[in-house]
Amino acid sequence: MTQGIAAALCGGFVSFSLGLVGGGGSILAVPLILYVVGVHNPHIAIGTAALAVAASAYINMIPHARAGHVRWGPAFAFAASGVLGATLGSTVGKLVDGQKLLTYFAFLMCFVAFLMLRPRPAATTTAATYPTPYSRLCGTGLGAGSLSGFFGIGGGFLVVPGLMFAGRMQIVDAIGTSLFAVGSFGLTTAINYSLSGQVDWLVAAEFVGGGVVGGLLGTRAASRLARKRGALNFVFSAMIISVAAYMLYHAWQAQ
Repeated sequence: MTQGIAAALCGGFVSFSLGLVGGGGSILAVPLILYVVGVHNPHIAIGTAALAVAASAYINMIPHARAGHVRWGPAFAFAASGVLGATLGSTVGKLVDGQKLLTYFAFLMCFVAFLMLRPRPAATTTAATYPTPYSRLCGTGLGAGSLSGFFGIGGGFLVVPGLMFAGRMQIVDAIGTSLFAVGSFGLTTAINYSLSGQVDWLVAAEFVGGGVVGGLLGTRAASRLARKRGALNFVFSAMIISVAAYMLYHAWQAQ
């Protein structure tokens, strides 16, 4: 019962932070499942986080799709190649020692925190007169999916700029379209891990349940705190770095 409450609260926090500051928040899912919920096996934590992130991405995609901000052709092309990458990445990730994988994950968190501190790119105009560059979309999707599968993350911080670069999209369309890819990558990773019995289905369901409420609160708070977005990104980046430092210390102690 206590673990279920912890999972729901952690899911609510991750979704709240995603709604508040945008991409990068889902990277906290793995450390929260490990150190707060109490799933001590790193591979099970990664597999469970991947399933939870996938479900959250698909749920959050619905309002974007209704608003017309999901470009389905590029979304399917990007996700199709990315699913192949996620399959390969998650297969390799399962073979890596759990503590080493957490060390790599902590360094990735520092990189994500750095990206969050950078100014967001300005909206670009969609090149409607040009054909969609599907070959470039597939190549970029393969790379993003591989990293997503290896670390068991959503990878929105990679997918959004990838879609803007490879698909010539405005940022609002890239964000909506990215959710389909993030959900597909996470689901692929979760299925791969589940084949090895490395997904805690109950914890994932509780995590997603809390996330539904947290996401709604985060989205509402974002509109009220829009002028303080820079400060919020700074605080959240500092939080990510602190968690990464704890993970590195914990991994060093385990050696």
